[in-house]
Amino acid sequence: MTTVERPLPPLNADERTTLESWLDFHRATLAMKCEGLDDEQAAVASVPPSGLTLTGLVRHMAEVERNWFRRVFAGEQAPSIYDPEADPHGPDGGFDLTEGATLRDALGTWHTEIARAREHCASRALADTGRFMEQDVSLRWIYVHMIEEYARHNGHADLVRERIDGATGV
Repeated sequence: MTTVERPLPPLNADERTTLESWLDFHRATLAMKCEGLDDEQAAVASVPPSGLTLTGLVRHMAEVERNWFRRVFAGEQAPSIYDPEADPHGPDGGFDLTEGATLRDALGTWHTEIARAREHCASRALADTGRFMEQDVSLRWIYVHMIEEYARHNGHADLVRERIDGATGV
């Protein structure tokens, strides 16, 4: 088992480094919340009445990464990873687990989407834009949105993980 590395974002850096470091910090936090769990544990909806699971959160964040960095920022016509027709959460879903869904597969898809996001952003400026709701949206705005999206869902992941095996913090 590999241990997830999660370095503290630099305390005094330029804007881009700060934004990318905080996004990576939150990505690592979600990975840490899943560390050491098997597929059965990661599929437990452990905060009733919510059906939220760690596998579902990872699947959702893979879809969110794809949406903001590939569809919105890069303008790709990337299809939904998970069936939006079958998911009551719609095209940004992924929360609901289909039969045979595994944490390992979800993590693999998520890591692939993170790598694609990094590729799309590497040579672009924070002021560069994509299109969202028929308006320009900057990479800067997308980074801030992704940080808050991960922060919110990492709070959920913390509660779910604590209910699974008592692990807290991180």
